[in-house]
Order: sequence, then C-alpha cells, then structure tokens
Amino acid sequence: MTDLLGDDGVARCPWGNSAPDYAAYHDEEWGFPLHGEPELYERLCLESFQSGLSWITILRKRENFRKAFHGFVPAKVARFGEADVARLMQDASIVRNRAKIEAAVNNARAIADLDRPLDELLWSFAPKKHRRPRTLADVPAVTDESKAMAKDLKKRGFAFLGPTTCYALMQATGMVDDHLRDCFRAS
Repeated sequence: MTDLLGDDGVARCPWGNSAPDYAAYHDEEWGFPLHGEPELYERLCLESFQSGLSWITILRKRENFRKAFHGFVPAKVARFGEADVARLMQDASIVRNRAKIEAAVNNARAIADLDRPLDELLWSFAPKKHRRPRTLADVPAVTDESKAMAKDLKKRGFAFLGPTTCYALMQATGMVDDHLRDCFRAS
C-alpha cells in the first residue's frame, strides 16, 4: 500500500498521484457512476480525443472543449457544419484533429438517431460482475463488454470508439470501478 501513497499521504491508484490535476480527477470523478446525455456525450468525446494522447492533456483542455462544443449538448453539436469544423480546427485551446472533431459531430448526430436514450444504451454494457484489480497490471485495456459496446456503437453509426476507448469510457463513468484494492476510493 505504501507505493500508493501520494505526497499528501492519501492512498490512490498510482496514476492519481502523478499530478494535481490527476489527483482531483481520480478523487472526484473517475469511477463514479455518471448519467445524463450531455455528461455521457462529453465523456464519449473526450475519450475519443484522448486516443493517442495523454489524459492530462485532455483534462487541462476540458473547459475549452466544453465551450467549443456548446456544453456537449448533442442536439447543438449535431447542427455543426463545415464552418464549425473549420472553426474548431483553428482553435488552439482544444485538440485540433479533424478526424476526432468530425467524429464528435457525427456521434452527436448518431445520438439523435438512437432508438433508446444514450444513458440506457451505454449502461446496458456495464458488466454484472467486476473484480476489483489489485495492481495496475490487473487492469484490462479491453473486455468482452467494451468490445460489444464498440461493435454496437459502430453499427449505430458512431465513429472513433474502439474497444479500448469504450473501456476507458466505462472506467471514467463508473460502469466499471477499477480503483485498486488499496486505493481510498475502493468501496
């Protein structure tokens, strides 16, 4: 457990001790059940934008993303056109990746076409049982549930959401709780 202790004496998952931004995210958000269409759409987008980058980069730009994507209200983002994509490509306060920006717009449109609420759809993939990891080596990058989620989302027209990104989404939104056993957040 001593290897989980941060400078503040709090036992966290090791990544949560690596920067103050990470500690706050770890302690207050990561692994907590999250519901609501804008909230889940935001996490879907941010996890996609994170692909290939450090999560700290996304965390530090999150408020800028919220402004750029109108609070992550899917109905507003679904109306974005080429001029909005061009505007976002010029916005240095966010990650300027055309494929990821276009995926965010596309995914907002896909949400509008769902036959059930986004919340219900995403949470339907939460595993019924989940074993709490003892070490970081015990934390998977992909699970059968994240593969099924990615496959279903792709079938529904979503983009830039593979099994690894879907598992990160599941962790971030509390569909799985991967706080290590000796972490103070472990319940």
